[in-house]
Amino acid sequence: QVQLVESGGGLVQPGGSLRLSCAASGSIVSIAAMGWYRQVSGKQREFVATITTGASTMYADSVKGRFTISRDNAKNAVYLQMNSLKPEDTAVYLCNARIRTTGSRYGYEDYWGQGTQVTVSS
Repeated sequence: QVQLVESGGGLVQPGGSLRLSCAASGSIVSIAAMGWYRQVSGKQREFVATITTGASTMYADSVKGRFTISRDNAKNAVYLQMNSLKPEDTAVYLCNARIRTTGSRYGYEDYWGQGTQVTVSS
């Protein structure tokens, strides 16, 4: 099995910064991509950013120029540096990874962490 654990969330004032971390562990053969999504209770999960093994990145329009995603392939980890935070960034941030596990029959599958709360005061 695979487990994703996020950390780094917290309370921050508008204009402040936070750095989120996510580490994957378990029976991992390879990880094609890792990324971040966010979700407010009662609303649909929203894409934030992704990064591939080859370090190709993609960002949601709402966070371009403010957030930076990076990864450490050796540690099966992904990071999200969040700058110039706004109240509308408040959400639970969830780590996502597309992973091939040992003994997997059908290739890569998506895994999710439990999330870390980011609150930007207004």
